[in-house]
Amino acid sequence: MPSEFENMQCEFIHVHDAIVEKVSHEMPNEDVLFDLSELFKVFGDSTRIRILYCLFASEMCVCDIATLLNMTQSAISHQLSVLKKNKLVKSRREGKIVFYSLADSHVRAIINQGIEHVTE
Repeated sequence: MPSEFENMQCEFIHVHDAIVEKVSHEMPNEDVLFDLSELFKVFGDSTRIRILYCLFASEMCVCDIATLLNMTQSAISHQLSVLKKNKLVKSRREGKIVFYSLADSHVRAIINQGIEHVTE
């Protein structure tokens, strides 16, 4: 049985040149689109989302996050490393303790918009 998308074909081929040209000029280059897809892959892990949400609420150390999420410090450290590599979290050292927080307001906006979208 064909899917509904297989039935959604144009009856005749008519390329809207002005639209294609406009979008072509506005479309980011392949490297930017690849980086964007990699960023969204980072958001595709529920543990990382949970960590980001914790940091959305407050700056925290690994021990705090591990306790809150009922996970090992090792597991949290690994995920924080992925998040830091992707510039979603930042860290600061206070003596022997490293505190993590969201990297910037963009991360907060992405989380806010995602929550708003899934709770509509």
